[in-house]
Amino acid sequence: MPPSTNDLLLEQQLCFPLYAASRLLTRLYQPLLEPLGLTYPQYIVLMILWEDAPCAVSHIGERAQLASNTLTPLLKRLEQTGLVQRVRSSEDERVVNISLTPAGRALQQKCACIPTQLLERMGYSSQDALKLKKQLDSLLSHLQAAAG
Repeated sequence: MPPSTNDLLLEQQLCFPLYAASRLLTRLYQPLLEPLGLTYPQYIVLMILWEDAPCAVSHIGERAQLASNTLTPLLKRLEQTGLVQRVRSSEDERVVNISLTPAGRALQQKCACIPTQLLERMGYSSQDALKLKKQLDSLLSHLQAAAG
């Protein structure tokens, strides 16, 4: 079947609802993160560090899917606020390792309620969220493979 101009209708696109949902979801996070002095990308990086710290900047970039030119200023701001510490590796000075400060570790407890609060704001059940996450994880895997 040949391509049709109907294939170009916005309502037919997979990309648009993902884009719009991402923007709206990030906006819903803002009032939850703002009292903690965090942006959404900083929150993502902190979640990675709560799991993996200490770790290299490259590891954080891979997990957060953020480029170095985005990640470096973000990490500098987190360091300036006293949440992380950046230290060059003694084995390879090109590698910068990131660790959490006591304040960064303590922030984890303050953030523990955020996922539940977000679902409540959305009016979305945890079961529906889990199903959607599994589908999005699968989609992300396919997209990563396609992107190389």
